[in-house]
Amino acid sequence: MHYKTLERIFSFLGILFILFAMLFLFAIAIKLFVDGMHRIFDLKFYTSYPSRFPDQAGILSSLVGTIYVMAGAIFWSIFLGVPAGIYLEEFGGKGRIARIIEANITNLSAVPSIIYGLLALGIFVYRFNFGESILTAGLTLGLLMLPVIVVTTRESLRRIPRAIREGAYALGATNYELVFHHLLPYSFGGILTGVIIATSRAIGETAPLLTIGALTFIAFLPPPPWEDFIGMLKSPFTVLPIQMFNWVSRPQEEFHYNAAAAGFILLVVCLLLNSVSFYLRYKLRKKYTW
Repeated sequence: MHYKTLERIFSFLGILFILFAMLFLFAIAIKLFVDGMHRIFDLKFYTSYPSRFPDQAGILSSLVGTIYVMAGAIFWSIFLGVPAGIYLEEFGGKGRIARIIEANITNLSAVPSIIYGLLALGIFVYRFNFGESILTAGLTLGLLMLPVIVVTTRESLRRIPRAIREGAYALGATNYELVFHHLLPYSFGGILTGVIIATSRAIGETAPLLTIGALTFIAFLPPPPWEDFIGMLKSPFTVLPIQMFNWVSRPQEEFHYNAAAAGFILLVVCLLLNSVSFYLRYKLRKKYTW
């Protein structure tokens, strides 16, 4: 068969599969929207706590819990992941140990999330006595995001043209000056994209949070961090996926509509995060041309 014919067949199949994936995602979004429409447009759904009465139940505590937990996860994953990626790519050796570390970090991205939950249960809950708290949940999801951010940071640094490195060295720059004055600003868009993509994945995780003791029914909010930061970190928590899990497991059909509404809101949040990622990547890469 002629190679041009093969190319046309491959292009056709590629477009077909992309359309199928988009149609599948669109169908899920439409289904969630139709089922949960009357709660999505109900203001009380966003300002009410969970209840045993489906028409009075809301997502206030789970929405606030999701914001707190994800803020902690983003902080810890950036605090640990970006420096680790910079060190491994620019300062670490390229020997056998470095290759073993690189392979293990890459493999960690594929580890089932329940394993992270078991790890966090043993270390953060029982060993460090952090309890079943927002702090433990943030650290757990931060660990889940960590491999993606390390790999993304390294890939972003590798994509910087070699001419920039050689030019910096030719002008007498040290490794520190090269990394923090040139490579890091140029690769910031790629690193930020990795952080947002990892956040989009972690925000929907349920298994590790159930393992470390996420509650399915919380009728209060943690204290604001500007009033009692330690108390906020030690507070029990729930998040949107846990709330959805609780509603779906109930026999009453009205709770299923609540779960559909919460699922649509979660889907919108993920799409917004990805849209922001795409916009920032476009703006930052447009700023630097080579």
